[in-house]
Amino acid sequence: MATDADYYLCAGDLVNWGRHLDAMGEILKQRGDRVYVIPGNHESEPQIAEFCQRFGLRDFHGGRFEVDGFHVVGLGYSSPTPFDTPGEYSEEELEEKLHAFDGLKPMIAICHAPPYGTMLDRITNLRHAGSKAVRDFLQREQPRFFFCGHIHEAAGVSERLGATSAMNVGRKGYLLDLDKQSELGFI
Repeated sequence: MATDADYYLCAGDLVNWGRHLDAMGEILKQRGDRVYVIPGNHESEPQIAEFCQRFGLRDFHGGRFEVDGFHVVGLGYSSPTPFDTPGEYSEEELEEKLHAFDGLKPMIAICHAPPYGTMLDRITNLRHAGSKAVRDFLQREQPRFFFCGHIHEAAGVSERLGATSAMNVGRKGYLLDLDKQSELGFI
C-alpha cells in the first residue's frame, strides 16, 4: 500500500478461498481504520468481521459512510457461482440488501459482484457472470461511481452505465480523487 489515501476500500476476494488472510491483514493494518473491507465470494461474512476486528480494519459489508458530500456504500458477496464459494447470495438476497441504499444521492457504490450483461462481468468465453440484482440497482439508483471485483478476467475494465462511471478494479485497484473528477468521471 505505497499510495497514501484518505480511505482504502477493498472490494472482496482479498485471498483465494480464505487462505492466508492473516498475511493480508498484516499488510492492511498499516492503514488501520482507513481500510474498509467487504467480503468477496472467497470469504464469509463472519470471517471478514473477525478479520477486521483482529487487524483494526472496518467491516464495510452492508455499510455506508459520507465523504465530501458522497454517500459511500458497500456490499460484499457474489451471486451464485458453480464453485460453491462461501460468499454467495441469491439474486433475491442481493436485491433485498441493495435496497438499504435506495435514495442516497450522490452515491459511490462498492460491490463485490459486477452488474450482469456489462463489460465488467465478462469471463474468458465472453459469457456474462455478474449479478442481475446489481445491474437493476445501478439502473435504478444511478450512483455517480461504481466499483466491483469478482470477475478476475475483467480487471481494469471500465464502462459508462447511464449516469454511472463503473469499473472492475481487480487487484491493481483504482485511485479516485474526488477533487479532480470531471463531470464524466474516470471514463
